[in-house]
Amino acid sequence: MRLPASIALLRGPTALEEMPRLRDALGGGPRLFVKRDDAIPFGFGGNKVRKLQFVAAEAVACRADTLVTVGGIQSNHARATAAVAARLGLRCLIIANGTKPARPTANALLDELLGADVEYIPSRAEREAARAAAIERLTREGRRPYWVPLGASTPLGALGYVQAIGEMVEQGLKPDVIVHAASSCGTQAGLVAGCALHRLGTQVIGVSADDPVAALSARVRDIVAGVGKLLGENLGAPGFMVTDEYVGEGYGIPTDASREAQRLAARTEALFVDHTYTAKALGALIKWVRAGRWSAEQTILFWHTGGQVGLFA
Repeated sequence: MRLPASIALLRGPTALEEMPRLRDALGGGPRLFVKRDDAIPFGFGGNKVRKLQFVAAEAVACRADTLVTVGGIQSNHARATAAVAARLGLRCLIIANGTKPARPTANALLDELLGADVEYIPSRAEREAARAAAIERLTREGRRPYWVPLGASTPLGALGYVQAIGEMVEQGLKPDVIVHAASSCGTQAGLVAGCALHRLGTQVIGVSADDPVAALSARVRDIVAGVGKLLGENLGAPGFMVTDEYVGEGYGIPTDASREAQRLAARTEALFVDHTYTAKALGALIKWVRAGRWSAEQTILFWHTGGQVGLFA
């Protein structure tokens, strides 16, 4: 399999660790592992770094001088995009939905330290109009903007997780199930496509942080189809699952299950998860283990997609 050009932001595979103390705390069940994309050294890590390796390479090939993206005030994706821009000597414009904080913290503070320009809009509904206006304005000013969609969740970006599945296989693990946090769907699409290319029977379960199942499932299928076209591979009908049962009251709002997952992960494995994404996904995994969804002979991988910076917001 030949992948398009990428920029090396990872200096080796991320750690793959077993979680025996968490398993014991849950009363046994399947073997539990975690893939530590939260511990990627570059730019405070997270899943967006893998995707931006491919997306940023295209931006450089297009001779862009500015990366433009969108996200919330505490967007992990925006922070990762700003970090990539700084590394490559590019400018970065973040269109952030929300009110400018009086004192930036967490990801907002890192955006500032990385030198990104931030334009604030009232809500998600204004994102598309603000994006179009920003691209037009920058072009008019003689700049060469490159648009990075939310989460870098395009077929090109998803190749970061096609590559990651190969990395996992080389580390000697072929899990029965992968559980991860899902939102813009590029990560899940890449995992699904990667499993198909490596002929794995792994079920990939995305735990939604916000949107309903139907919207996320359609997005995953579209991106997987795009990955197949990029690689010239027939990936067939992608097999995966998305659940929106663990969103709770909304995006970024903790639930009882996410609070418990956060405490258990920290106190058993010294692993930190955030309420917006990873704690909700881990909370789902914990509930399923307790319910006996998987046998003791099975292996379950929690793919930690990052977001721990949000703990300091």
